[in-house]
Formats: sequence, structure tokens, C-alpha cells
Amino acid sequence: MVLFRNFLTFSFLISSISISNTPDSTFNQWIPSLVGGLNFSQIAFSNWTKGGQNSINWTLNGDFDLNYKNEIIGFTTKINTIYGRTKLNGNDYRTNENEIYLDQVLSYHANWKVDPFISNSIQTQITTGYDYADEKPVKVADFFDPAIITQSLGFTYDKLTTVQTRLGVAFQHTTTKKYRKYSDDPETQEKLESYKFETGVESVTNAKFNLDKNLVAESKLILFTRFEEIKVWDVRWDNKMIAKINSWLNVIFTYNFIFKKSESQTAQMKEAWQMGVTYSFI
Repeated sequence: MVLFRNFLTFSFLISSISISNTPDSTFNQWIPSLVGGLNFSQIAFSNWTKGGQNSINWTLNGDFDLNYKNEIIGFTTKINTIYGRTKLNGNDYRTNENEIYLDQVLSYHANWKVDPFISNSIQTQITTGYDYADEKPVKVADFFDPAIITQSLGFTYDKLTTVQTRLGVAFQHTTTKKYRKYSDDPETQEKLESYKFETGVESVTNAKFNLDKNLVAESKLILFTRFEEIKVWDVRWDNKMIAKINSWLNVIFTYNFIFKKSESQTAQMKEAWQMGVTYSFI
């Protein structure tokens, strides 16, 4: 909750910055964007007396945006995909990134401080996911198994290019096929449900800042709470800092924070430094 309040406060403070009245040349136009990247990191040892393990890690990602706005409505579609594998000390490659995320928002320009909106998001895996805790990998997920689909309606503030935030009533669907632990109701011992429906409140905040001429910071915070357990929030916080070496070579730092009580009683965190190449297709 403290994290949630801090982000809302920050968003509203930023909103006090004056906005230019220059007519927007992007009105009534569909603006697409498609960017792909390949990131990698590697370490190798040879006769290294202090010990260590050889490792190689690569990540392939793609980001697609489609935006439209006029005097009445605004529409955005974002598709983020990421797939990565790592190899440690000569062992087989293991999957460490495996996700596709779709987010769509339709807003109505009501000439208020905030605009009404409806949204739809889908989160799932690109391919089979594994648990590597034991010696033999165990399959735990696959494409659309599970899939988390969330619709919400409420109010959004998107007058700034650096920060956009929205808050609304949400309807979350979790659908599974084979891996039903994500959708199962623990109170029904006699069966494993393949579908779970929950209602609650969702907040989504996106931020993107140019910290320097060649340094960009991006952040996305997603919060969801259920009405029947209003004090418990699912938290997903994705952060990325990109240092541009030239037009196609970057150094990237990522930090991800996830807390979802139904999956783990403790927070999950991941960070990585990688070098990568990027290409803008559109």
C-alpha cells in the first residue's frame, strides 16, 4: 500500500507541470511502433584458481505499440514479448524468461482532470515453462495455461508523455487447461477448477523518463486487490534502464518485483545486467 500511495502522489505532482497548448499533429492518425532486441551476458573461466562457473544468458524481446487519438477518444494497444534462456557450467539450457503481455485501453476525453476508460489485458507464456528446483525439470505452465485476463473500467490520467496512470474496478479471469493450480479453489477439495473469476480494484501506472541524452528509464507498476481480501494486493513492478552506446547497441539493467500471495508467501525479485542490440522495424 505504501508503494501504491507513493506512485499516485508522484503522478499527481508531475501533473502540475504545464502542458503546451500547441495543436497535436498526431490527432486522427494510427501511430504504430515495433522494436525488437537481443540481449546477452556471458562469463567464462579457464584455470581460474579462485573458482567460478561458466555461464551464458540470452534474451529475445519485442515491443509493439499502436496508438490513436482524436478530440473524443484515445486508444492504445501494447504487446510485450520476452523469451530467454541461460546455460550454467555446461548444463542444458534453461528457460528464464517466457511471457507475452497484451494491454489495451480505450479512453473518452471528457474534458475533466481525468478521463473515463475501459481496458483489457492478457498475460500468458509463449511456450512451455519449467520448474528447475529438482534435478529433473518439471513442466508447470504452457501457452494460455494459465492465462490471466483482466478487464477494468474507471478513470485514467494520461495528459503527460512521461507518466500515465489509471485506477478502476477490475474483473480478473484465470483460465487453465492442464496446470490447474493457478485456477483451483482450495476450498473445493473434490475437484480442480480450470477457471477462476475474481472482482476487485486494479491500478496501472506507466512511466518513462529521459535521464540523460543517452539514458532512459522505464517503469510499470500493476496493483490488483480482490474485494473479498481487500488488504492483500498483488504487485508487479517492472523496471528497465537503458544506456544507449550507439543507434543499435545498448547496455540494459532490469529489475522485476512480484508479490502474489496465491503463488508465493514471499516476494519474488529478479535483476539483470545485459548488453544488447536493438532494431526499430516501424
